[in-house]
Amino acid sequence: MSRLVLIVEDSEICAETLQIALELIPGVEVRSIHSRRAAIAMLNDPGSEVAAIVTDLNLDLNGARSGGSPGDGLDLIRQLRAEPRFARVPILLISGDSDPLLSARALEQGADAFFAKPYSPSAVRRKLEQLLC
Repeated sequence: MSRLVLIVEDSEICAETLQIALELIPGVEVRSIHSRRAAIAMLNDPGSEVAAIVTDLNLDLNGARSGGSPGDGLDLIRQLRAEPRFARVPILLISGDSDPLLSARALEQGADAFFAKPYSPSAVRRKLEQLLC
């Protein structure tokens, strides 16, 4: 039985790059979602069991431009960590933000790892492999 890894990334190129890297982990199925709202909907589906989540910081930018409400990866992490069933699910945060304190904030909010863009997809894969063991 494969374990599901969810990528939450609104950039299709970044999502595809991560998906290619993460699919190299044995026994892992990778699915990409392009917004925080869609990720929450999928995670609340009783039939989906997620083994890990890799999320970008800046999400829903297209929705915000068209009048929707933006949400970020930290919002997603806070929301998930507030629910006991997601307390132990590994969450990796990726960001192109230049805030030097972001890594510490991400870990305080419940992320298990932080990667600044540009990042190495293979480094993300190695960290996820460690967390899934």
